[in-house]
Amino acid sequence: MFLKMRQLLSLLVFVVIFSSCSEYQKVLKNEDSSAKYEMAEKLYNAGDFKKANRLLEQIAPKYVGKPQGERVMFFFADSYFKIGDYNLAGYQFERFIKSYPKSEKLQEAAFLGAQSYYELSPKYSLDQTDTDKALVKLQNFINTYPDSEFFERANIMAKELTTKKEKKAIEIVAQYNKISAFDFSFLTPAISGAENFLSDFPGSIYREDALFYKFNASTNFAINSFDSKKAERLQSAKVAYNNLKKYYPESKYLKEADDMLQTINKELENFSK
Repeated sequence: MFLKMRQLLSLLVFVVIFSSCSEYQKVLKNEDSSAKYEMAEKLYNAGDFKKANRLLEQIAPKYVGKPQGERVMFFFADSYFKIGDYNLAGYQFERFIKSYPKSEKLQEAAFLGAQSYYELSPKYSLDQTDTDKALVKLQNFINTYPDSEFFERANIMAKELTTKKEKKAIEIVAQYNKISAFDFSFLTPAISGAENFLSDFPGSIYREDALFYKFNASTNFAINSFDSKKAERLQSAKVAYNNLKKYYPESKYLKEADDMLQTINKELENFSK
């Protein structure tokens, strides 16, 4: 008896699913935009964003300029977001913002559009074009909607992406420093790279590293200079050391930096005789 009940229940579920699928396929293939709109909204509200998206894709152009057009376009963009197609989500949210600048959904669309690019941002070692796009979108949102319910989330995402860019930048500087120990032609790029990092990311969590890399490269650059330039460059290296010590008196690099400073002072003694 229990087994038959389970079989009947399974059959009922199958019939409901089959009937639902048949109805969806029927609406998908016909030309009735109203029926597609009604089913798309029903599917969207039920969380079946993939099926809703297929219907919305068909009817979105037909609802441009109509009363339901705003609703259709928002659902269309958001359904892309919900299924993880962030490229098209970002594009459709931008279209929505341009088409309906007075919409009640404008703020949400701006945030979700920015978040779409945030989701596309790759790991730090790869090209950061999408990260740059996301940061521009997020910063625009933060500046435009300081009282938004999404403000805090936008700030968190922007900070995360900025840190990602900082990590990529500091690793390039570190690589220049490493190579410059064997190839002196990389000393100047190592110094300028550290300076650019400090200028571009003054509040970075990697600031201590950048200050040390600048000092390290400046020291090696000075020591390997011709005598006519050496004294001046040694003094520049001391300035770099003082900056590291000033901002990070207990730096993780302090012992190594102090040893390098002794080398600098010994070299400078040759110019005081």
